Amino acid sequence: MLQNSTLYCKGEKCVILAEVQFEARGLQCAEDKIASLPNVCLVHMNNCESEEIVEAANIAISNLLPTKSRSLYDIAYNRFKKWCAEKNVQVYSENVLLAYFSENAKNYKSSTLWAQYSMVKSCLIIYDNIDISKFPKLIAFLKRTGDGYQAKKSKILTKSEIDRFLSRADDKEFLMIKVELILGIAGACRTDELVNLTVDDIEDVGSSLIVKIPNTKTKIPRIFVVTDVGNMLELFRKYLSLRPPHVKHKRLFLYYKAGKCSSQPVGKNTMGKIPSVVASYLKLPDVACYTGHCLRRSSATLLADAGVDITIIKRHAGWKSTTVAEGYVENSIENKTKIANQVLVVTTTSAITKTVNVSESNIPSNINFENCTNVTFN
Repeated sequence: MLQNSTLYCKGEKCVILAEVQFEARGLQCAEDKIASLPNVCLVHMNNCESEEIVEAANIAISNLLPTKSRSLYDIAYNRFKKWCAEKNVQVYSENVLLAYFSENAKNYKSSTLWAQYSMVKSCLIIYDNIDISKFPKLIAFLKRTGDGYQAKKSKILTKSEIDRFLSRADDKEFLMIKVELILGIAGACRTDELVNLTVDDIEDVGSSLIVKIPNTKTKIPRIFVVTDVGNMLELFRKYLSLRPPHVKHKRLFLYYKAGKCSSQPVGKNTMGKIPSVVASYLKLPDVACYTGHCLRRSSATLLADAGVDITIIKRHAGWKSTTVAEGYVENSIENKTKIANQVLVVTTTSAITKTVNVSESNIPSNINFENCTNVTFN
C-alpha cells in the first residue's frame, strides 16, 4: 500500500518517491504495478530504518549547507517554494525551473541569477532529492542571460600608487591603514581575513614577517611573508608597539587616531572602506570603486604584471579555480604596455634580421643605428 507519494519529472522520465507503509504480501503487487508503467521508476524510502539511523542522517543533512551563508540558502529556497505555491506547482520539472528563473531574469543580473540557481539547486538536492543540474535547457538559459554582461569589480592600486601612499601619508593619521595595506597586498587578503588576524598569527623573524591566515573562505590555511622592503617592517613594528597593554583580545587591528591605539578592534565595515581612504588621499578618480576587494585584486594583478604564472597566483591567494583567479587580475594599462612593447620588439627584430640577411654582400663601410633594442652582431 503506497501513501504520501510524491511525483516529479526529471527530463523525460517521471520518478515516484514513495514513503511505503506495507503489509508483506501487498508490497510486491504495488511494485509490479508501478514498474509496469512506461518511463517510470520507483524509489523506496521505507519505514524499516531505526530512529538512530534517521537521526544521524538528519544531523548529516543539516551540515551540508555552508554554515556562514545558510540563511541565504534558506531564503532562496523558501522564495522558490513560495513561488511554486502561488503558481499551484507540485511537480518540479525543467519547465517549472525555466519559468521561475525567466521571471527572475527580468529583475536580477546574470551573476545574481547564477547565485540563486546555485542555492536553489543545493536545497532541492538536500530537501527534495531533485538534481536540477541535469536540466540542460535551464543551464543554457542561464548562460544566455550572461551574454555581454560585465560584472562590476573593484578598482586596483598600482605599485607606484602604493609606494606613494606609504612614503607620503602621515603616520600620525594613517599608520594603521599603512599596515593594513602592506599585509593586504602582500597576502592577497580578504577583508574578513584582515579583520580576524591576531597578533599570534604574525611571527617577526627579524628580516621578515611570517603571517599565517588560519581561517579562510576555502578552509585551507595560508602563509605569506612580508620582507624588509622600504620601511614596511618598521611601520608594522611601530604600530604594534602602540598596542595598549590592557587589551583583552588578540585582534591585530585596533582603532587608531592621533598616533594612539584604542582597545576597540576594527570591524569589517571600517576595514572594507580603507582602500577608498587610500584612493581619496591619492586623489584618484571614482573613490567609491575602491572596495574591500581592492587589496586582493591589486595583489593578483601585481603578480600577473610581473610575469608570475597563474598556478603560483592561485596558490598564493588560495584560489582553486583558474577562472576565478583570472577574474581577479585587472587588465592594467601597465600590463598592456608591456605586451605592446614585446610585440613591437619581436616585429622590429624580425625585420632587421631579414634586412641584414638580404643585404649581407653589400654592407657599407659606415652604419648608424638609432633607437634599437635587442640588437645582436654575429
